Amino acid sequence: MSVRVYLAEEILTAYLSGELDHHAARSIREEIDEAAQRAHPAVLVLDFRDVTFMDSSGIGLVMGRYALMQELEGELKIENLPTHIKKVMRLAGLERLANMEAGGIKK
Repeated sequence: MSVRVYLAEEILTAYLSGELDHHAARSIREEIDEAAQRAHPAVLVLDFRDVTFMDSSGIGLVMGRYALMQELEGELKIENLPTHIKKVMRLAGLERLANMEAGGIKK
């Protein structure tokens, strides 16, 4: 699992790829949090386009980034969700915390 983080204007986008499990979640969380705390973005976008697998650690990752953006008075968006991951997130109630969009989103 890897993450690439880009800042454009006041939008910080984290492009996630690979398997999001408990082994990968900690380093990804730290990298996103460090960038967000430096930039204080208005919006944090988690882009799941290239995520092939996600366990409960992914739910925790999203919930923690929601809490961080609340502290920074910003908004969390989740984009390009593969169908199977979107179902898991909906079951966990994450659509109440963040705007979730399926794949094929125009940037």
